[in-house]
Amino acid sequence: MSKFDPASKVQKLRHFGEFGGVNPSITDSSTYTFLHGEDMFETFAGHMEGCFLYSRHWNPSNKYLADALAAMEDTEAGWITASGMAAITCALLQLCNTGDHIVTSVTTYGGTFAFLKNYLKKFKIDVTFVNITRLESIEAAIQPNTKVIYTESVTNPLLQVSDIPKLSKIAKKHDVKLMVDNTFTPMIISPARLGADIVVYSMTKFINGKNDCVAGAICADQQFIDDLSNVNDGTAMLLGPVLDPLRSSSILKNLHTLHIRMKQHSNNACYLAKKLFKAGVNVVYTGLENHPQHELHKKIMNQGFGFGGMLAIDFGTVEKANQIMQKMQESDIGYLAVSLGYFKTLFSCSGTSTSSEVPEDIQKQIGLSEGLVRFSVGLDNDIESTSEQIKKICEEGGVI
Repeated sequence: MSKFDPASKVQKLRHFGEFGGVNPSITDSSTYTFLHGEDMFETFAGHMEGCFLYSRHWNPSNKYLADALAAMEDTEAGWITASGMAAITCALLQLCNTGDHIVTSVTTYGGTFAFLKNYLKKFKIDVTFVNITRLESIEAAIQPNTKVIYTESVTNPLLQVSDIPKLSKIAKKHDVKLMVDNTFTPMIISPARLGADIVVYSMTKFINGKNDCVAGAICADQQFIDDLSNVNDGTAMLLGPVLDPLRSSSILKNLHTLHIRMKQHSNNACYLAKKLFKAGVNVVYTGLENHPQHELHKKIMNQGFGFGGMLAIDFGTVEKANQIMQKMQESDIGYLAVSLGYFKTLFSCSGTSTSSEVPEDIQKQIGLSEGLVRFSVGLDNDIESTSEQIKKICEEGGVI
């Protein structure tokens, strides 16, 4: 296990408000004044550290949050976006030009899959989809024009664990960038410390933790972030997916409780997975010893945060899955809803929701059952009772 402590890195940040407030002041401005004309010129040229010109480029509130995320990830810098998809698309488009090639995990979030499979065709950027757990297939897929290997730390929704250190070695050997979406496992896994060049997040999920906003982040070296924000050709600067400063301020405050929440999400998911597995439910969880990458997850995870709050249960058919999910919602176990990282448990049938962009033949090819339900386990104080309720519903539904 890694000995890195991302929670302490966040806690040690010193961000004071302009009047001494314990929280940084929120900068509610789209544009900023300069005392001298030369200062404006130098800022547009990227030579004035600490100066702001326009909030689509940088604003103080977003900079506070970006610095906090960079500290958490142990990268030189960060950039804040208005959604997780904006983080993914801006980073990939910054790395790739027409005629380039990407190698990616075929098991990935549906929106990401659609962007890679369908949208990048517009730019004549080719994509090869691979089983990310088969390292030999990844290396075999690399071409002379490959620019990126893309994956998720723990894949959505099959919960495969990416061997980031070995993927990093492959990437460096072929002089390509390794980009990792760490949305499922903030603080639990630190991809940049394991060799990833770029780490992206949907902060909508665990980082914010309240499902009251949409936001994303990119963490990388200073040069990449400078290139992203360059006024002449920076992808994030020119596409303009800027997050509102008020939201940045709110997420920054929530970030300081992330370590507590991740521990509780993990504890609850682990308890639930073990109890349901023992009862005969077909459950997938990286914290179970029967998970194919259980030992790998143990090897690359940071200590003290658990295996995460995500698990999956295969109910066989979509009809059975819908029946059980509806019953769980009626029993106040959680909500039949997409997304994750909320304080209530959320569950959805992946093949017909968050992975619906993946064609049915590919779903079958990768082993995504039509009855697979993805659970984002909440912060229940009485997970024992929740476990018994789910077990009872499974028994009544003929799953056990």
